[in-house]
Amino acid sequence: MPLLFSYGTLRDPAVQRANFGRTLDGRNDSIVGYRLDLLEIADAEVVALSGESHHPILVATGAPEDTVDGSVFELTEDELLRADDYEVDDYQRLEVPLTSGGTAWAYVSHGP
Repeated sequence: MPLLFSYGTLRDPAVQRANFGRTLDGRNDSIVGYRLDLLEIADAEVVALSGESHHPILVATGAPEDTVDGSVFELTEDELLRADDYEVDDYQRLEVPLTSGGTAWAYVSHGP
């Protein structure tokens, strides 16, 4: 089953229930070489679901001093596709290294 590193609204139990039909069990972890920025969300459905007009977004820096804390969730392949549908086009799903070892999918900025 795929792992998903989440640092934003997908950590919210209400967002999880709406997208996956269940609350996810996760564990704390972090990634290195990224920082958080804010993205204004134009998709009204996503704003209504999250209750937020601005969502965090990962921006790659490559700098070892830049870390982002979050949660790692185990999803089914179908749930990962539903997460793809939830995230707006400003995000892309990439595999990122976890500080605990291994990798997970995460939604990051397409770049500048």
